Amino acid sequence: MFTTLMSVEQLAECIDPLIIDCRFNLGDVQYGERSYLEGHIPGAYYLHLDHHLSSPVTPDTGRHPLPDLNRLGWHLQQLGLYPNRQVVVYDDASGAIAARAWWLIRMLGHQSVALLDGGFPAWQARFPDRMEESIPATSACAEDSSFEPISLVKATVTSEQLESLLQQRTYLLVDARAAERFRGEVEPIDPVPGHVPGAVNRPFNDNLNNGLFKEPGALAEEWQALLGGYSPNQVIHMCGSGVTACHNLLAMEHAGLAGAKLYAGSWSEWIRSPSRPVVTN
Repeated sequence: MFTTLMSVEQLAECIDPLIIDCRFNLGDVQYGERSYLEGHIPGAYYLHLDHHLSSPVTPDTGRHPLPDLNRLGWHLQQLGLYPNRQVVVYDDASGAIAARAWWLIRMLGHQSVALLDGGFPAWQARFPDRMEESIPATSACAEDSSFEPISLVKATVTSEQLESLLQQRTYLLVDARAAERFRGEVEPIDPVPGHVPGAVNRPFNDNLNNGLFKEPGALAEEWQALLGGYSPNQVIHMCGSGVTACHNLLAMEHAGLAGAKLYAGSWSEWIRSPSRPVVTN
């Protein structure tokens, strides 16, 4: 059972995995599905970040609110998800999007889910002749496919809860956005630049080396240095919209530092209220 990462070689030898293609581009929301139709890992299904891995945006939410877990679970069952079946998620952005699917599937109570290290580019490089353009048929799984979703109340924090927790200084807030966005020097997506007061910056790309995740020991050393005296269950992850924050959650999990929470609304929700403080530096 793979629960964090899987190499392309391991995927090639895996028996009957459920493979999910999560490619997406914020500037071209049809890019992922178009790329999937042009070619994907054999047997893979496609999940769209906006349509499957998020719920509709409202005036009070960030750009990618969490989806309804029951609806997501039902959809995955139609693709063949059942208990203990190995799930593999991938994208072409070093896991920036697929990590969201990894985290959500874990929230369904399904532990056998891993992110493909290196993603689609690594598969193309290693197995250039093993590509597929056809779309696999979908059918409800015949096996017992009931799930017991993990309570999001325990795994996430709301904007209101975050304000209170930061005042108490009992949690460490880690922002996965690029350093220049965190500092407020540039803001290409959201209307307000900066970061939440008290947050520290760990760009998700820092988890990588040449497009692959660093070794668990190296990740553990880097994350423990960042956490200082905080334990993993005192850590809250955020980013622009709750997507790339999952990359940091996965990295900590891979390093043996499980238990952190997700601020799903993230920066794009935090700035919805003008009363919430913002820092630029």
